[in-house]
Amino acid sequence: MRRDVVIIGAGPAGLLLAHLLKAEGIDCVVLERQTGPYVLSRIRAGVLEQVTVGLMERLGLDARMKAEGLPHDGFNLADGERLIRIDIKALTGKQVMVYGQTELTRDLMEAAAPRGVEVIYEAANVALHEVAGDAPYVTYTKDGAEQRVEARFVIGCDGFHGPSRKAVPASVARSFERVYPFGWLGILADVPPCNHELIYANHDRGFALASQRSNTRSRYYIDVPVTAKVEDWSDERIWDELSVRLGPEAAAHITRGPSIEKSIAPLRSFVFEPMRYGSLLLCGDPAHIVPPTGAKGLNLAASDVHYAAEALTAFFKKNDNDRVAAYSETALARVWKAERFSWSLTKLMHRFPEDGEFERRIQMAELDYIASSEAAQRSIAENYVGLPL
Repeated sequence: MRRDVVIIGAGPAGLLLAHLLKAEGIDCVVLERQTGPYVLSRIRAGVLEQVTVGLMERLGLDARMKAEGLPHDGFNLADGERLIRIDIKALTGKQVMVYGQTELTRDLMEAAAPRGVEVIYEAANVALHEVAGDAPYVTYTKDGAEQRVEARFVIGCDGFHGPSRKAVPASVARSFERVYPFGWLGILADVPPCNHELIYANHDRGFALASQRSNTRSRYYIDVPVTAKVEDWSDERIWDELSVRLGPEAAAHITRGPSIEKSIAPLRSFVFEPMRYGSLLLCGDPAHIVPPTGAKGLNLAASDVHYAAEALTAFFKKNDNDRVAAYSETALARVWKAERFSWSLTKLMHRFPEDGEFERRIQMAELDYIASSEAAQRSIAENYVGLPL
């Protein structure tokens, strides 16, 4: 098999890139080791920047998102007693869209076959070869038989644990990591949200987040030690903890209900450099992980996809290699700014085990400053809606 581009991973990044390339007449194939239903079963982020929304609009795949998604003009920080609203629409002129990553992936997946986007699921033992040169190829096993795809470029969209990043030699690779001493325990329930906008809460007992997927489905989180186990947290215990951490104003509007999904996600900040090696480009989780505090994970992957699609289109349509050559530097400039914002918001809103009363007072002073400063709110709003490409 011969294709212009092989994309590894059929999550939202891989599918989004495949649609963008197909729209430009670039021949590509997507290899995914899991089944389609498994990919759709993964519960992930739900806040989309305008960059991500714009890519779906450009593809003409935004109809369901516009019908079912929830545009948000702001969000809230809480200090245990009050809500501090960040009016992102007034401060930046932009909005974010609350629309689950699973739903966005479903839209891309369902449009793949009708638009001629080739996706091969259950592609096992994917391996990358000769990526340093101009004639890379990828091997995989399907139905017990080994297959080979030759290409001009290989794009790794295969998550933190996939094979793509491992194809970059250790001699040229650098990684930067901060592992956090807590995880997010999430509960998904078919109950109305307690607030029409998101609430990020810093409380003496720890962090909490009130989020949503629709007007009838809520997503809540609390931070727990990395040693915590889901089975130790009954639904009732989580609702009780949320009612305390979110503060009295939000707690008064919490509707309790049985969980339909419950899980603990570890938190880390991670950046891998370079994001391009020879004919291999990395997009999304293979190259960077952010804590979910700033809602940047999927959106950062979408900006990578934007840069990669532009670079590959210039290469195949104009014989212009400059954007491919600059891909890593271009993408990393935005990655590090998003990492900074996610790290700073994580540091502000969570209680770290090593912190004492001094650090606690600094957090409270920072939240008080944000509450009274339009300049501080504007900086947060600009980062939250997404920095320019």
